[in-house]
Amino acid sequence: MWVVVYLALNLTEAWTVRDRLSAEGVLVRLRVTGSDAGDGSSVEVLVPEAEVAEAMEVLNTF
Repeated sequence: MWVVVYLALNLTEAWTVRDRLSAEGVLVRLRVTGSDAGDGSSVEVLVPEAEVAEAMEVLNTF
């Protein structure tokens, strides 16, 4: 199961978070919320349930 660990305000922020998590070896998925898939949409950053603790540790030092 995938778990939301971060809610980005736009795609640019989501890509930054994704890249940081990926660099630390965490698997990441992005899911755009709302009806508009443009850069102004909120984006959920998801990781596998087994990697939540590691992802949160990375995000807390970000």
